[in-house]
Amino acid sequence: MVVPPAYSDLGKAAKDIFNKGYGESRNTDTGKSGAHLESKCKVNNLGLSFNQKWISDNTLSMDITMEDQLATGLKLGLDTMFVSSTGKKSGKVKSGYKRNHMNLGCDLDLDRAGPTVHTAAVLAFSGWVGGYQMVYETAKSKTTKYSVTFGYQGSDFQAHAHLNDSTEFGASIYHKANKNLDAAVNLAWTAGSNNTRFGIGTKYQLDKDSSLSAKVTNAGVVGLGYTHTLRPGVNITLSAMINGKSVSSGGHKVGMAFEVEA
Repeated sequence: MVVPPAYSDLGKAAKDIFNKGYGESRNTDTGKSGAHLESKCKVNNLGLSFNQKWISDNTLSMDITMEDQLATGLKLGLDTMFVSSTGKKSGKVKSGYKRNHMNLGCDLDLDRAGPTVHTAAVLAFSGWVGGYQMVYETAKSKTTKYSVTFGYQGSDFQAHAHLNDSTEFGASIYHKANKNLDAAVNLAWTAGSNNTRFGIGTKYQLDKDSSLSAKVTNAGVVGLGYTHTLRPGVNITLSAMINGKSVSSGGHKVGMAFEVEA
């Protein structure tokens, strides 16, 4: 049985190389550091999982999901977020259904002006994947965003290309060079602009408990991260973002993340 990933997870291996392992970075000019605390809990016999995250800017989010209980392949969830400093609140009802060669999703953003509907579909065959995603705002009675993705996913190599709203093109390549080394490249370009974004990232597993991450972009930003497993389910990450084009003028960022999974 070959079940493709959800649309948001297409190219996830490359995305994780650039996004995971860098903690919560903050500007060093302010004299403040940033951090986040994340806890995860699963109740396997009920198909339930709970994920709660607190970020040092006083943002609290919670994600509750139930999978394979009402029907095989059906996943239901609820996302909530609260920012105590501003009082901002948001919520989203999520649903997904996956079977052999397909993965469907429909999420509903809860908004007083009217819910926003996010729908997505992914089909797969012999390693090739294709997907479509759209956003429909009921308050405006129109589709406001859409994207198309096409790619190939193998055991140690993945390549994806996407088009957003007919204006932004992006592509990514992921390669697992060996059991300890992962590498990725991403590229993005916006129509009507000569601003091309390009990045190279890598992750090296030092041992079973520690890993190093590094990335660099064509904007001169260099990211470095170190993640260590204190004990099973408990990870700490230290990271830094360096402005390589202006090392002496500041604007660099440092961060720390602490993750607990039960």
